Formats: sequence, C-alpha cells, structure tokens
Amino acid sequence: MSKPVSWFLVLFGVWSWFIWPNFLRNIWSDPRSFDGGPQPFFLVHLVLVVVSLAFGTAIAVIGVRGLRGSARRTR
Repeated sequence: MSKPVSWFLVLFGVWSWFIWPNFLRNIWSDPRSFDGGPQPFFLVHLVLVVVSLAFGTAIAVIGVRGLRGSARRTR
C-alpha cells in the first residue's frame, strides 16, 4: 500500500473519532431521544455511531499497518 493511501486511511480514522462522538452528543440532547427511556430514534443513531467508530478504528489500523510496512520496505 502506498504512503498516501495509508495516510488517507489514518486520517479517515481520526476524522471518525472527531465527528461521531460530537454527533452522539447532539443526538443525546435531542428531545426525541428520551421519553421515559431511550427511544428508537436514539437507539438507531447509537448503533450508527458505534458501527462507524468501529469501522473508523479498523480503517485507521489498516492505514497504520500500511505506513509501518512502507517504512520497512524503504530500509
């Protein structure tokens, strides 16, 4: 994997960790999220955030491994 592609994957993972927690805070404060307990609106968005963070983390790990692999090839 090339260095630019690896860096793109790492930055995508970092971006995910900036965007999705903020999105969850906004959903948490939405009046549709809770009415005597978590509502389907909140639960669906919670699943979206968790899955997106998991994918973002996995993509960043792939990018880091790509950077490490390219560093080993240049030695």
